[in-house]
Amino acid sequence: MSCKLVIYLNLLLSLVGLVCMFPFREKQLEYNFYDGSCPNLGTIVRYGVWSAIRDDNRMAASLLRLHFHDCIVNGCDGSVLLDDTPYFTGEKNALPNRNSLRGYEVIDSIKEEVERQCPHTVSCADILALAASEAIDLVGGPSWPVALGRRDAVTTSKAAAEQQIPTPIEPLQNITAKFFAKGLGLNDVVVLSGGHTIGFAQCFTFKGRLFDFQGSGKPDPVLGNSLLSKLRTMCPNIDSSNSNLAPLDATSSLVFDNEYYRNLMSNTGLLESDQALIRDPRTSSMVYYYTINPMSFYNDFAASMVKLSNVGVLTGMRGQIRETCGSVN
Repeated sequence: MSCKLVIYLNLLLSLVGLVCMFPFREKQLEYNFYDGSCPNLGTIVRYGVWSAIRDDNRMAASLLRLHFHDCIVNGCDGSVLLDDTPYFTGEKNALPNRNSLRGYEVIDSIKEEVERQCPHTVSCADILALAASEAIDLVGGPSWPVALGRRDAVTTSKAAAEQQIPTPIEPLQNITAKFFAKGLGLNDVVVLSGGHTIGFAQCFTFKGRLFDFQGSGKPDPVLGNSLLSKLRTMCPNIDSSNSNLAPLDATSSLVFDNEYYRNLMSNTGLLESDQALIRDPRTSSMVYYYTINPMSFYNDFAASMVKLSNVGVLTGMRGQIRETCGSVN
């Protein structure tokens, strides 16, 4: 064996040893990730979100929910935006999302403008994360810093969405388990549920409380007669009413505030999963705390959104920068 070959092999072994001692780490998200490559990104996203909310005052809640449903299913990777293909059935048609999730066209429009100014640079997952933050800020809620550098998934899964997205009719124990699986805690469950201070729900998500609560053949006993009558008028017990809408927060459904928690305290929460927070001793004290401390809710909501937006992100060489959000390159 030649001297040069021995030296080369020794060097190679040394490098292998270094890799074992100091394994490569995933690239971290950065707040200034696009400062050089797409400096107008923030302005583009904010204008796109502002225009969307101006034209549709429900859109802030829709963008927040779109971001949550993206992140809670295999991480914040833009997979919720993918259309079905012959190779996979995506999240868009999963039961919690079909004919329910909204805002795709807003993200697509923002992406088109970003591509004009900064082609092949910004991921759909990053645009969605920024859009959610801007949306809540524009309707009076807290703002939070969004670290960037996510890359987009190249596949998606209807089955994963149906398994991982919390539903409004399952026990709180199941919902918390789904949060815990993503590295989120019990406080995050209570805080992020507070996002229901804006937006609307379709009747099918809570109709059981009005007519057949938990198979009893009777309405949920905590619903007062006045609220029950009002909701039954909005959602009569016929299939054609399933897609009718009711405000998640009847007091201020278009403004981000802490009225959601006040509603739970007075047993006027709309969804079964929401009202369960006041029934469970693990969470009831937090509901009361946010009822009397709105600024703490704002601060904690921002912190929980930062945690959520970092779940399962793709960085570095994983994933891709999709040219259009509905399909892989």
